[in-house]
Order: sequence, then structure tokens, then C-alpha cells
Amino acid sequence: MVGDQGAGAQGALAPLRPRPSGASSRFAWLLLAIVAVGFGIRVSYVAIGKAGPCRAIDPSTGKVLASSPSKCLQGDELFYNSEANFVATGHGFNEPYSAFFHPGQKPQPAADHPPLTVLVLTPVSWIANRAPISGWLGEPQHDHVREHRYTMVVFGTVLVAMVGLLGRRVGRVWRGGGRGDIVGLVAASIAAISPNMWVNDGLVMSETLTALVVVLALLYSFRFWARPTLWRAAGLGALCGLAALARVEFGLLAVLLGVVIPCALRRPWFDRASFAITALVAAGLVVAPWVGFNLARFEQPTFISTNDGITLAGANCEPMYYGPGIGLWTLGSCTGSLNLPGDQSQKSSHYRHRAFDYIDAHKSRVPIVVAARVARTWSLFRPLDMVSFNQGEDRERWVTRLGLVAYYPTLLFAIAGAAVLWRRRRKGVLWVLCTPLIVVTFGAVITYGQTRFRAAAEPSLAILAAVAAVAVVEAIRRSRTDDAPPVAAEPA
Repeated sequence: MVGDQGAGAQGALAPLRPRPSGASSRFAWLLLAIVAVGFGIRVSYVAIGKAGPCRAIDPSTGKVLASSPSKCLQGDELFYNSEANFVATGHGFNEPYSAFFHPGQKPQPAADHPPLTVLVLTPVSWIANRAPISGWLGEPQHDHVREHRYTMVVFGTVLVAMVGLLGRRVGRVWRGGGRGDIVGLVAASIAAISPNMWVNDGLVMSETLTALVVVLALLYSFRFWARPTLWRAAGLGALCGLAALARVEFGLLAVLLGVVIPCALRRPWFDRASFAITALVAAGLVVAPWVGFNLARFEQPTFISTNDGITLAGANCEPMYYGPGIGLWTLGSCTGSLNLPGDQSQKSSHYRHRAFDYIDAHKSRVPIVVAARVARTWSLFRPLDMVSFNQGEDRERWVTRLGLVAYYPTLLFAIAGAAVLWRRRRKGVLWVLCTPLIVVTFGAVITYGQTRFRAAAEPSLAILAAVAAVAVVEAIRRSRTDDAPPVAAEPA
């Protein structure tokens, strides 16, 4: 299915000959310069675009008030920031707001989202709470929004470098030689300046970490495919499990990468099965502690997150099935009361049944709604709706507009890059790069349409676009060489 033909006896993903040290050094320095630019853009966005204090409205007087940085947060940012601070102060993975709204009561267990982002941010909160750092920061100890934002900047900067390395690997498999370096540098440049990537690094959300883990899994896929061993299969599976702990739907990578790639190897079926089973077991072992923890503390069976119920309820109701809001998500009239009895798992079960009942009563409308969700995620249907919709997730209107301007050329070049790889019979490479796109599309089908969801697919688009850009430049150079008049021989 995804094997590469015509690539020599060892196959297209066989170990590559090492590049000369001079070329590798030049690539490293150029990539470092691109990463520095990307870091500067991200720091500037947080320092200027996210500068506080935020403006808040006093509901009793209507006056504009200055508020703490935590008031800047919207949507899921509130959970990630508060939960990391809550865990850092020794309260565990419980509802971070319970101590404030229900003092004296035992905190309820919380699994609003998978734990990776909170686990990464918790040490930041813990360190920021300690002297002398707490004194240097000069902010309330329960806040740490600024520190969390800059933590995401660091991971987003690392992501730029990883995109460059993955792009180089793709380029070397595609054409070999120095062209791989060029593809990597172009891909890293796109990742460094793309608003659709750096905007995530200014938010206290899961997108940056998800994209980074996914790129690491793609990069490791090439490593495994080039020289498959059980240890490398286990490493690939572990990265896929880690991706599931960032965003639930990316657990599909355990199948799309951890099973499909071993099955595509030109090895005996026993070896293929061994690699696939090893990858699945490794992914399961990474996820198992969190799943076991949730099964022990919630009333209803809960595996990775309790957020599925309210997500389904908010996406399957009349405003999201009919009219201009088709394919989106909302609270309020769609979810009903938010003050339901029971823990999060019981509330999620109530919302889930509410959503399934609505779906069952409107089956004929589902295909249209699903198409709208997918098209919205890929900015192919009413893209300007996201300008206002994204404001509810702390994304400025100007950033969303700028992201749309950058997105469409990147998408067109990415489609062209996919065609180039297909024509060059690099179907295995294309499969690896397209797995995040498949997961993103699947996630939109079962939930709702949102451009934020494609964050983990943006690196693949950048690399495919880089392939097309390099191919175009090479085609122009060839045409100029072919059109050049022959050089006359000098007289004897």
C-alpha cells in the first residue's frame, strides 16, 4: 500500500549515505539562523500581542478595569493554566476551580483534557512559586500565565528545528544529495514565519506540544523504516502513545504509523507482525498509567478524557446543524445545564446521550454537517467565520486574517508537493506525511470544524509545500538551461 518502488535494491527509505561534514555544518548553521528568526517572532508575539494587564468590564458599572493576566485567558486556556497551577501546589488532577467556588468541599477529579500539556506546565508553575524566582516575577503566585506562554514559545521554537530536520529527511529520500538540505531549510522557514504555527505558541493550550510530538513520531518513522528493529518499533509506538496524551485523536497514529509501516516492510510476515504488536504494546504502556488512574477515580468508565460528552453535545444540536453555524460548536442552548449532578464522567455520559439522541433524530442531516466540519477545519467553507469564532479562544482577529492569507498559498503548494512525491513513486514518504492530515480530518468528522485542530498537520503542509517550491525552482533552472543557445567552439 505504501511501499516505494523504483528506489534501488534497498528501497527509498533505506539508510542514507552521510553528507560531507562541510555540507552538514552549513545546514546546521542555516537552520539555526531560521530557528532564531522563528524564536524572535514568537517572543515578539507574546511580548507585544499578549501584553497585559487585560481589559475587563465590570458588569455592575460597565467600566473598563485592568485585570490580572489570568483574565486574558479564554476557553481551554483557563483549564490548562489553572490545572497546572493546581497540580503544582499539591492538589493533584482535580477540578482547579472547586477550591474557589466550593471551599471546604472535597475537590472533584478532573480529566477535561489529556494530561501531557498540564504535566509540562506543572514544573514551570512549581518553580515560579519558589523564592527567589517568585520575587523576581512580581506577579500573583496563582497566575503564571506569562511563564506558561513563554514555555510554549520554547517548544514552538524546537518544533521549527524538528520541521527542518524532517524536511531534510524527506528531501533526501525524494531527490537525495544537497536537495534534502534545501527542502529542510525551506520547510523550517515556512514553519518559522507561518502565523498558523506561531499563534499556537502564544497560547496556553495543547496544540504546540501535540504538533511537536507528532513531528517527532514522523521523524522516528523514517528511522524505523530505514532500519527496523523491535526497539525502534517500541520507540515509534511510545511516541504515538505520547501523542494520544496530548490530544486523544492522535492515538490513531499507533495504527497509521505503528501498524501500517511494519506491514509495508519487505520482511517475512512474522517480523512485520512482531514490529506492529511491539508498537501497539509500547503505545498502550505509555497511555496505561493515565487510563488506570482515571478508571479508579471516576464513577463512569473514563479512559483519557471526559471532554467527549460536552464536545459532542455542543456540536450536535439545531444551531450547529442548520443555518450559518453549521459544523461549529457552542455551549448554552446546545448543552443545556452545566450544573449537573455527579462527577465529570457522569456529566459527560449525560451530554453524550443527549448528542446521540439528537444525531439519531437528524440522521439525514449528518452527511451535510460532517462535510461542513471538514471544510471548516481546512478553511474551505465560510473561512471568515473563524475571525470572530477564534476570538473565543484568545486568537486575535488580525492573526486569524493573516493566517488565512498565508494558508492558501501553502495549501496549494502542499498539494503540488504531494503530486510530486506521488509521481516520483515516494508513496511511503507521502503516507507518513499525510497521517496527521488523516487524523485531523477524522477528528473534525466526529467533533466539529475548527482551524485550530489542524495545528499538528501544519508541519506536514510546510514540508510538502517546500518539496513543491524546490521542484518549481529546479524546473525553471532546467528550462533556462535547455533554452540557452549552444556555446560556439573557439577557433583553433
